[in-house]
Amino acid sequence: MVDVPLISYRTLLENVQTGGLSVEQGLEQLRHINTDALGFARVDRHRLLRTGFAEVVYGEGKTAQQIIAIMQSIAESEPPAVLASRVSSPTAELVREAIPEAEYFARARLLRWTLHPTEPHGRIAVVCAGTTDLPVAEEAFYAAEAMGNGVQLTVDVGVAGLPRLLDQLDALKEARVLIVVAGMEGALPSVLAGLIGKPIVAVPTSVGYGTSFGGLSALLTMLNSCSLGLSVVNIDNGIGAAYAASKINHLSE
Repeated sequence: MVDVPLISYRTLLENVQTGGLSVEQGLEQLRHINTDALGFARVDRHRLLRTGFAEVVYGEGKTAQQIIAIMQSIAESEPPAVLASRVSSPTAELVREAIPEAEYFARARLLRWTLHPTEPHGRIAVVCAGTTDLPVAEEAFYAAEAMGNGVQLTVDVGVAGLPRLLDQLDALKEARVLIVVAGMEGALPSVLAGLIGKPIVAVPTSVGYGTSFGGLSALLTMLNSCSLGLSVVNIDNGIGAAYAASKINHLSE
């Protein structure tokens, strides 16, 4: 085993190119960089290279110390940003004591540590049916920003007051892809898919009275939509919607 200090991907390639490291030493480094075993987690440090964005930390059920360690490990692979989702306010305060550069968006329960700001690419429209859907919509909004997209947020345009939506159509048509967030009956994505010829990623939320069944009603409505060009992610999954929309938005690259 070659005993060399752990370095980042970019530095590693530069050192091999300039002769500071041999090919064998570079391969040994790659084995270390690939996965970082922390005892309680195995951090996937190649995901940025494989998929275009680093692993996202799911914060619910993790301690602040675990989130800190995972975020710092991911940061060593030099991503544009590191995200931790579903983080409570008390836990976020402890994380920010160790990583003061991290931003916390309380309503979205999202931590975002921007390491290398990038020029926003294209435009994603995040459309929110009601004010109560905002936590999921903002999770998608801030995550999509971190993934290098230009993002606009349109709030409270649910189908119960259709003129509110029609007033925003011209602006929404300028986006390359739409993330449409809705609870209750979940009809908004279907309506927009029939009005706008752009890809739509629908996000059902757990908002609604008893027969919404915690978002299941909205999920089934979206899955059973007769409007074409509509794809659906899991209930309350703003992160998943942001990732899907970002990949679509970056196809032109």
